[in-house]
Amino acid sequence: MTPPPDRDGRILHGFSNNEDAVLVKAPPAGLALVQTVDILGPIGNDARLFGQTAAANALSDVYAMGGRPWSVMNIAAFPSPTAESDTPLSILADILSGAMEKVAEAGAVLAGGHTLDDDLIKFGLSVTGVIDPALAARNDGLCPGDVLILTKPLGTGILATALKAKWPGSGEGESEMYRWTTRLNAHASEVIRATRLKAATDITGFGLGGHVLEMAEGSGVSVELETASLPFMPQVEEFASCGLIPAGTYRNRDYCSCRTTVAEGADELRATLAFDAQTSGGLLLAVPAGRVQEACERLAALGEPAFRVGRVLPLREKKERLVLA
Repeated sequence: MTPPPDRDGRILHGFSNNEDAVLVKAPPAGLALVQTVDILGPIGNDARLFGQTAAANALSDVYAMGGRPWSVMNIAAFPSPTAESDTPLSILADILSGAMEKVAEAGAVLAGGHTLDDDLIKFGLSVTGVIDPALAARNDGLCPGDVLILTKPLGTGILATALKAKWPGSGEGESEMYRWTTRLNAHASEVIRATRLKAATDITGFGLGGHVLEMAEGSGVSVELETASLPFMPQVEEFASCGLIPAGTYRNRDYCSCRTTVAEGADELRATLAFDAQTSGGLLLAVPAGRVQEACERLAALGEPAFRVGRVLPLREKKERLVLA
């Protein structure tokens, strides 16, 4: 594993003398810290790409607030080498190498980590980011009239399920899945800062519907998602129509059902897929109606998609906190 470069000397002391903790330079005056932690089990069959995915997933929480990653710590669980173990240490090395590639791309530095002996492989990061607190996007900042823009297509839960089932065509689905899960949300975060957006979130385990519902309840509004406009990766709807829907997706929908209305005429399969549990999904940006074109142009200039998936409405009844139209 090659640590990311530390060009501005953020790590002050620790690695060279095997300390149990690391001294990290404080961020510039006036900036606040954003701290988060996330850990995943493997998706797919490529250790290096899993490491990239797990790192991108953890970094995403900082990006969702409009922050910039500053330092990270590895968290790894891996089975100890034994005569009975068929998991070579080279797999852990590949996971760590992939993760450090994304940490370097994010401009963060490595400040250590911790490993556990476990029968199941897991990997993630503890991330510290920096942010101007006056520019932080939050879950509770939705306003009626805001347009919801998503920056990655959906469907990683479906594709991972097809891969586990060794379904015909799932190999192509794995490549598509990794194309998006290894992609940092750094550019979308840049747009949050440039346009001073008040609300954003990243789409992960609760699915688009679950994360939108969190935002709606925190902001005291209702949200409408347009099922016909939801973007899915290739093969996702095909696999889902064959029943390759993970249990977590159904749990998400069931948990949100008492606060969700499915409008007459909405596609039922797409309504379920709105709750597909995502890994390293995109950012959902809440953009004032008058700035939608600007936000989309900024995303396009940075090479990022901009899918318009819904809008924010005044508060309705509890059952209509989230409307799938």
